[in-house]
Amino acid sequence: MSPSAPIATTFITHEVTNQAPPLVYDAWKTDLPLREAVAREGASWAEADIAKYGPLAGGELMQLGFVANENKPKFKPFDRYGNRLDEVEFHPAYHRIMEAAITHGIPNYAWRHEQTPGAHVARMALSYLHNQADQGTSCPLTMTYACVPTFRHHAGLAAEWLPRITSASYDSRFIPASQKTGITIGMGMTEKQGGSDVRSNTTRAQPLGARGPGNAYALVGHKFFFSAPMSDAFFVLAQSEGGLSCFLLPRFTPTGERNAIRIQRLKDKLGDWSNASSEVEFQGAVAFMVGEEGRGVSTILEMVALTRQDCMIGSSSLMRQALVQAIHHARHRKAFGRRLIEQPLMMNVLADLALESEAHTVLTARVSRAVDASHRDPREAAFARMATAVGKYWVCKRAPAFVNEAQECLGGAGYVEEANLPRLYRQAPLNSIWEGSGNIQCLDVLRAATREPESREALFQELMAAQGAHPALDAEMARISKDFSDTATLETRSRFVVERLALALQASLLLRAGNRQVADTFCETRLGGAHGNCFGTLPAHAPMKALIERAFGEGAAS
Repeated sequence: MSPSAPIATTFITHEVTNQAPPLVYDAWKTDLPLREAVAREGASWAEADIAKYGPLAGGELMQLGFVANENKPKFKPFDRYGNRLDEVEFHPAYHRIMEAAITHGIPNYAWRHEQTPGAHVARMALSYLHNQADQGTSCPLTMTYACVPTFRHHAGLAAEWLPRITSASYDSRFIPASQKTGITIGMGMTEKQGGSDVRSNTTRAQPLGARGPGNAYALVGHKFFFSAPMSDAFFVLAQSEGGLSCFLLPRFTPTGERNAIRIQRLKDKLGDWSNASSEVEFQGAVAFMVGEEGRGVSTILEMVALTRQDCMIGSSSLMRQALVQAIHHARHRKAFGRRLIEQPLMMNVLADLALESEAHTVLTARVSRAVDASHRDPREAAFARMATAVGKYWVCKRAPAFVNEAQECLGGAGYVEEANLPRLYRQAPLNSIWEGSGNIQCLDVLRAATREPESREALFQELMAAQGAHPALDAEMARISKDFSDTATLETRSRFVVERLALALQASLLLRAGNRQVADTFCETRLGGAHGNCFGTLPAHAPMKALIERAFGEGAAS
């Protein structure tokens, strides 16, 4: 060692090499399957607005998502003097994410462009981009989007609340909604004793004067899951004299006082850390009946249908983000003399994930078009009722295994919190549980198929639109028709039947989308049996490189 050499240089152990660079990218421009789906389903007119959100979702918001999840919401029950607050405090990163989302239209774009066909498809794309950066904020954004049809059950309440709900302004102040430039809406349906069986709810509603829609009631009871408790108002279910009814519950009373909504605690959740979920008690909280007395479930059902659509959007976009991370890593990492993306077995895994992701995206976009057209086209409304439940079941079920496979592409680095894959993995089970678990979705499919023949007919028409395009799909449709004809054990077999329905529907959509490499590979593997039980089991002749390049091409990332 030279006497003049710094002693530290003799202890350098290694250079940092063979690592993927930080990923900052345009989440819209690099997503060909999403861009094609948006155009195919009638929202190409909105591409300029959607495109503005792509670099934001793949850049600033992605980084803010890390910060918002590292700094969970804090419950503030009292002030320093002992006065009741019932407030939830969020990190500034959360508020910046919410501000960007509302400004760009995540909860309001569809309603501000409601007269233009495809508005809900455009809004789907915006939400799909946003959810990849942060999933927790998607909860209040979803409920704010989904609440509009329920508000419309009462013209007076709609006139008062909807202008601020559809506003492009985010106002985080804890003040009465009437004094704000923009508001968010939450929901509280389930109770300890009932869960999905909301008709067993025990919360009571006593009239504070005249009974009926639009009038004030005092609520006494609890909610075991009270989503987004920082919202400005909530739709809840409670038992009135005429039966289970729907109510609008504001955070402040009409006289400007804090409403008697007592937050008991925030849920300590597996994931969804940037968002707050809570348990609450109502101690005479003032609320206003919405819809007919005794018809609370049907009144809130349109809101639930839209939140279930967003569960599909959330899970499909979650898988998309996991795929992007896996491809980006494999494109830069070398092992055994070649980049991972050039290794045959890794190529199989990535191509299989890409195929799966595109199938979920096309189904999600098609359901969004049906939702969009429901008020114009009875057939689309019938299709949406059944396809939403089919899609919500299957798309959400696939997310945990998908994200786990993407983690494995990164090896140990995919299990470390500095990557976002652990957060995606914790988030992955949520959408299959929220807004009606898998069994509920399957029962809804059976209910629609047996009680609403127009829904069953609309779904089968959608399948038959690709008849003759691939023998595996033709054979699958024949099996599905036979499955439905055996009604004696249909409920017991419903998970299997709904799964096959979802796969057949995805195959039909892919075939009609026109990319034969994608569609034929999907039909051969998902319907024809040329696939194992794990990802990465495509047949050797599958167009693996083409599938990967289509998903997130070589020049996609900066």
